[in-house]
Amino acid sequence: MAHTHTEAVHEEHVHDASTKGIWKTFWILLVITIIEVGLAFLHLETGIPPKWLLNSVFVGLTVLKAFFIVAEFMHLRNEIRNLIMTILIPLLLFVWFIIAFLADGDSWKNMRKNLSPGTPAPVEKVKVTNEEAHH
Repeated sequence: MAHTHTEAVHEEHVHDASTKGIWKTFWILLVITIIEVGLAFLHLETGIPPKWLLNSVFVGLTVLKAFFIVAEFMHLRNEIRNLIMTILIPLLLFVWFIIAFLADGDSWKNMRKNLSPGTPAPVEKVKVTNEEAHH
């Protein structure tokens, strides 16, 4: 069955809109990536910003890039709010679990290191005054 002129124009319009959205997302992701690379080179050359701040900025920018990728390429931007929340809430819980398990693992590692066999017990230093030393 042949397409009518109206169907062809509608398909072309839908194609143009989705292509436009993909290119917009591409340029946004490119700009964010250039900012990340620029910050990394700035840190390597000058040490500014501090590493902890730089890592925080990288995590934030990576989450921002993930948002744009999911919104455009997984089409979540056009979904209803309940579906988006059904996906995002478990994702946030998953991220929280990862952070909690990393903190717990680090605590366990430090505890094992401090209590490993052969580790000398901490010795309290007693302050001796001159009078006590002569008795």
